[in-house]
Amino acid sequence: MVMKSLWITLGWSALALGAVGAVLPVLPTTPFVILAAIAFGKGSPALRTWIVTHRIWGGPIRDWERHGAIRRRHKLIACGMMAIVLLGSLFAGLSPLILGLQSLCMGAAALFILSRPTGPKTEQDHLTRRAAAEEHQRQKEK
Repeated sequence: MVMKSLWITLGWSALALGAVGAVLPVLPTTPFVILAAIAFGKGSPALRTWIVTHRIWGGPIRDWERHGAIRRRHKLIACGMMAIVLLGSLFAGLSPLILGLQSLCMGAAALFILSRPTGPKTEQDHLTRRAAAEEHQRQKEK
């Protein structure tokens, strides 16, 4: 019981960080949302179903789990935000060492993001989401 509670707490914490990351360019969203799905899966099947079928968080999780994919829109947002932060650091006059480290880290992150497949957007994905939502509804009724 204690372990389930810890997994659920980790899931909510990761989801909170992911939500903050949706607003702040220095904090990634998708890895935290995926971590939340993993943690919820270990702590509460109902919460896992909820997050995987969620209209905002569910799509990126399903894309990652099925195809190791990141949606094109999310790739553009992530790389664009990294570029904005790097430019902001440049205009703020940060030291060359900091700018170099930032460039290296953000470049590696951008390379990883861009190297992931974009993933198919098919009718099957829509049907799978519907099936997961129906399963979530059945669990709520129990």
